[in-house]
Amino acid sequence: MQVPFGPVGIIDIGSNSVRLVVYGGTERVPSILYNEKVMAGLGRTIGADGNMSDEAMEMALGALARFRKVTRRIGMRRLRTVATAAVRDARNGPDFLAACSKIGIRPALISGEEEAVGAAYGVLSAFPRAGGIVADLGGGSLELAGVARGAVGNVVSLPLGVLRVGEEPDVGHIAATLDAALDDSRLRDAARGKKLYLVGGSFRSVAMLEMMLSGHPLPIVHAHRLDVDQLDALADYVDRARKKDIKQFGRISTDRIPHMPAAIAILKQLAAKLCPTRVLVSSYGLREGLLYADLSERVRSEDPLLAAALEVGRRLGRFGDHGALLDQYISPLFAGEGAKTQRLRLCSCLLGDIAWNAHPDFRAERAVDLATHGNWVGINVHGRAKIGLALYTAFGGDGGYDEKLSSLLSLKDIGRAQAWGKAIRFAQRLSAGTANILKKTRLELDNGTIVLTLPQTERTLYSNAVMKRFDQLGQAMGKDLEVRFS
Repeated sequence: MQVPFGPVGIIDIGSNSVRLVVYGGTERVPSILYNEKVMAGLGRTIGADGNMSDEAMEMALGALARFRKVTRRIGMRRLRTVATAAVRDARNGPDFLAACSKIGIRPALISGEEEAVGAAYGVLSAFPRAGGIVADLGGGSLELAGVARGAVGNVVSLPLGVLRVGEEPDVGHIAATLDAALDDSRLRDAARGKKLYLVGGSFRSVAMLEMMLSGHPLPIVHAHRLDVDQLDALADYVDRARKKDIKQFGRISTDRIPHMPAAIAILKQLAAKLCPTRVLVSSYGLREGLLYADLSERVRSEDPLLAAALEVGRRLGRFGDHGALLDQYISPLFAGEGAKTQRLRLCSCLLGDIAWNAHPDFRAERAVDLATHGNWVGINVHGRAKIGLALYTAFGGDGGYDEKLSSLLSLKDIGRAQAWGKAIRFAQRLSAGTANILKKTRLELDNGTIVLTLPQTERTLYSNAVMKRFDQLGQAMGKDLEVRFS
């Protein structure tokens, strides 16, 4: 049973930005209710005397004063504020913290190691089976953390933030700093043969640029597999392009563009020294990790994709949640599916009623939009496209599925997703979108024939409209049909 929580908020005072994020929804997969940042650049203004500039601190304090008022109006149940590298390293960091207290904000000054653990927990929240190294790149520091079997291992914090490295990165310095940290550390081989997970806005901007330049059919950064072989080409493009050339893509923050050379240079060295088999991007980081750390083991063990789909399906469906029952009802038709495929089918069923209140002519398109562009974790673009096609079919779409999304799927995937959709569509018509009728009837495969069994007393449930949907299911699966009354 998912427990509603929130609104809860986290204020993150970083080297580059000061950000407030307010979360609601459910404990396991919080939804972002409000997100605001101010690019105060505390770390950028640390001068030769080791102090943050008065102008940057004034901007940050102004943002914090606003955030305090906003969170009080929202009616927060809980608010947590953390300060990281810039405040940690600056000589006048204690003065800044004292000024924060005067306006009613009391940040916890977390160490680099604590920051690394928080980012690692964020990745584990989104990728429960993560194994390898988490790299969290901020303005003032780079944190590395080993992850395996749901736990965080060795961590290290390095002075390699994008503000420190600058717009003309010294590759030799980056390499030497990494070598010094990794020598005699278990982190040296923690990603070899495993994965490197990238956290932080600068890394995400690099990934988005790669996706936009390659014409990716579904440019969603989270869970994107970044091709490190393209980093040299990306670096050349960033070096040649003007800010407005990159800005035209629309999905890359102008504030991040100057930091791309540093992010690319750091990533190249990480890939070369850690030798991961894959490099994946995570939209979850420190803030989500702080929330995840507070969860019970029972809640942590929930599948993040299915937990989110259950919450959305319950909220947008007509008659409450019966998605799991719907999946159980159609599952006899899909015996032999592997666990990963079963998981996507269950997700499709949990979302099987989400577009009912759209205009009838656009329900299929609405379902695809929610499935493919939803703020999901625990799924990649292939899974999004497959669920999108299943729901497109379930809501009456017949042909005309987005060609770009189809390009992410094999012919087998397409056939299977369409069969799921036809099965969901039939079950929803038979049951009128309710659970009670599903419990009274049964679907099964008997020697290659799809058999629908109904109680004799419920014969009238098998109407012409239901028969039509049953025929469509048989055609989609290439199976004969039989109706039995018991």
